[in-house]
Amino acid sequence: MFALILAGGAGTRLWPRSRAALPKQLLALTGGDTMMQATVKRVLPIVPLEHIFIATNREYAPLIRAQIPGIPAENIVEEPSGKNTAPCIGLAAARMRQLDPNAVMASLHADHFIADEEGFRQALLAAAEVAQEGYLVTLGITPDKPETGYGYIKRGAELGDYNRHTVYEVSQFLEKPDLATAERFVASGEYYWNSGIFIWQLSTLLDCFRQYMPEFYEQLGQMEQAMAAGQAIDAIWQQIQGESIDVGVMEKAAKVAVAPVNIGWNDVGSWAAIHEINQKDENGNVALEAEHLAIGTTGTLVQGNGRLIATIGLEDVVIVDSGDALLVCARDKVQDIKKVVEWLKAQGRNELL
Repeated sequence: MFALILAGGAGTRLWPRSRAALPKQLLALTGGDTMMQATVKRVLPIVPLEHIFIATNREYAPLIRAQIPGIPAENIVEEPSGKNTAPCIGLAAARMRQLDPNAVMASLHADHFIADEEGFRQALLAAAEVAQEGYLVTLGITPDKPETGYGYIKRGAELGDYNRHTVYEVSQFLEKPDLATAERFVASGEYYWNSGIFIWQLSTLLDCFRQYMPEFYEQLGQMEQAMAAGQAIDAIWQQIQGESIDVGVMEKAAKVAVAPVNIGWNDVGSWAAIHEINQKDENGNVALEAEHLAIGTTGTLVQGNGRLIATIGLEDVVIVDSGDALLVCARDKVQDIKKVVEWLKAQGRNELL
């Protein structure tokens, strides 16, 4: 098995710690390791380091090499520019094909948190068995609440048991629902959150690119020829139409399966998520990289900069001190951090982005 770790995002929802020059996947937000390091360690028991590939922006490649010593240089897939997930997955698949055209690839994200790591690995092994039958497989997260921020997957007919996991055909991919629809999804027991974690045979995936994204498939062949000749791919890459793997392939393919899992998954998409997954004190407070003196304070996250932070009479607040910027907001308003980022861009405050 090969693993591809997608690590190109800027992570602006975790401003002011996550910046364009040092995004969230390269930060230690969930423990001693950075999220990138944790992702690599999570799969090492079943995927050797020489079979782990990382797709990222060129500017992040030196940081990744420093964080993951020993990874082969050619396993860092450097994108000349962001083109969404389908092109970078395709580029990595083309490289893997040179090593083993019949291999299975797991496409993962560098910024996910998974509490049950052994359960996750067993699910990947189950999905690999299904993938060898020609299916594109996704891990579906069993929902524990009517979440409106995720896409959903509706299961269809049962395919069978694989490595002690019941796997189903995918009936439908659905966009982020409103609350009433999400409540109906959860109550039915037939819907799962779309984790964006995919498992497939390289040959199956590349055939799907040929069938559903023919222009990109032709460009992929041109890039393979350029790389084989030691030439740059930039000119070809700039002509590629950006597309997500969900829209470009998964929603169109005929043989798609979902393996439901309950593994403590979190996409760490906000400071509220950081509060949720970290250890809390008896009052529900979380302190990271800071000494927190909490007086009459509950449900609050403090992400510090090595200084003492004292809070008095706060409830459900997020405080993030990055040294050059300070964020203070209600925990249920963290999605509005994007407004701060938009304001900084409009003001040309690039040193804070």
